[in-house]
Amino acid sequence: MTVFFIGAGPGDPELITVKGQRLVRSCPVILYAGSLVPRAVLEGHRAEQVVDTAELDLDRIVELLAAAHARGQDVARVHSGDPSLYGAIGEQIRVLRELDIPYEIVPGVTATAASAASLGCELTLPGVSQTLILTRHADKTRMPEGEALADLARHRATMAIHLSVRKLPEIVELLAPHYGADCPVAVVYRASWPDERRVLGTLADIVARVDEGATIERTALILVGRVLAMEGFARSTLYAS
Repeated sequence: MTVFFIGAGPGDPELITVKGQRLVRSCPVILYAGSLVPRAVLEGHRAEQVVDTAELDLDRIVELLAAAHARGQDVARVHSGDPSLYGAIGEQIRVLRELDIPYEIVPGVTATAASAASLGCELTLPGVSQTLILTRHADKTRMPEGEALADLARHRATMAIHLSVRKLPEIVELLAPHYGADCPVAVVYRASWPDERRVLGTLADIVARVDEGATIERTALILVGRVLAMEGFARSTLYAS
């Protein structure tokens, strides 16, 4: 019996991997994060037990995993995006190791990748930025020393900021001295979902642009960097003659 931590992708049911879809359709037990994973991702399943874990705490989730293990049943533990990024799988894995329950991680398409696709841009342009920083702004989860936005912003690399759109004014204030007020910014809400929304601007005006639009909640991703302009970059050596 194995617990499969499956990345369901950013929202579009077709963006789950072939392996992830196969496991969802074959595992007799499915535990999925219903607040972020659309039910359509589970289409075609033949599971005996399907549980939405959105309202469950860690202890209850582990109880369900352990019960499936005792029955000798594989579990599809379905998370949004890629489970290794802000998926809270580490705390589940720690308990599974203590209980000697086998597990496997099946990667998925990230919200960052889906947002870049929606915006039609490359996040690593020669001569502009060759580094992508995935991070978040401190809130309930405190940032380790050296990982505050102001510290990371000194690199002026392309930045993808998760779970922080409610702190957008603070984020702009921290980033502007390093990136410049004219630096492009995109806020992408529910990338790849049918109700996806994108707000484009600069560090100077993005707060006002977001406030003018419809409500954008915590599931939005903030992308910051000169690469979003798709200008002023050199040709790569990959296709050089």
